[in-house]
This record gives sequence, structure tokens and C-alpha cells, in this order.
Amino acid sequence: MDTIIWLFLYLDGCLFFGFYLYVRKIKKRIGFQLGMNISMAMGGMMAMLSGVLLILQFPFHFTYITMLSALVGMGTGALFGHLFDYQTFVTGLTNGSIVGLMAPMIGTVVEMPVLFVWSLHILFAISLMVILSSIQRS
Repeated sequence: MDTIIWLFLYLDGCLFFGFYLYVRKIKKRIGFQLGMNISMAMGGMMAMLSGVLLILQFPFHFTYITMLSALVGMGTGALFGHLFDYQTFVTGLTNGSIVGLMAPMIGTVVEMPVLFVWSLHILFAISLMVILSSIQRS
């Protein structure tokens, strides 16, 4: 299980980085409302995935994992939000911090962690496909 968690963290990071490069390349075609949804979704998903995966990996380091997942969510939301405008930056930052503070709490009470992690990744894939189709339509 340990190797799978690290593999998920690595793949999630690569997907977020690749999606960031794609959005940065076409940011002129994206309106600020779609940009705000992108920054909120990406900041929240990165915070949720990192918080849950890290708390499953290190269950007795709750404080550090909470701070780290909040920082990861804030950074990701701010990074995506900075592509568009200041309001989107602030929205991505605050959404990432809120989800990052709550993700380890969710991860500690999960009774079937394997099913929950797979469900989170399926939700992430669906949200990524919806965002990509929204970008194509804009």
C-alpha cells in the first residue's frame, strides 16, 4: 500500500503540472469565470488528494499533514488563479486552504481507504474531463 500511495502522489503531481502547462498556454481563450472554476477545482482537488493520501501514509502526524495539505492546496489554487486575475488568485488560494484543512480529517475517518482513494481519483478524472471540455467550448 505504501508504494501505491507514493505512486498516486507522483502521478497526481504530474497531471496537475501538465494541466497547468496546458492552461497557461491557452489562457487567453479562457474567461475569468471559467478560470475561477479551474483554480477552485484544481486547488481543492490537489489539497484533497494530497491530504488524504498523506494521512493514510503517515496516520500519526496529523498536524504536519494538515499544514502541508493546506499549503499544497493554497499553492495550487494560487498558481492556477494567478494565470487569470487577482480575484481568481484569491479564490483559488482560499479554496485550497479550506479543503487542505479538511482533507486530513476526512482521511482519518475513512473505513475503506482503498475504495475511497480510487473514488477520489475517479472524481478527479471526471472533473478534469469536464474542465477540458469546458475549455474547448469557450
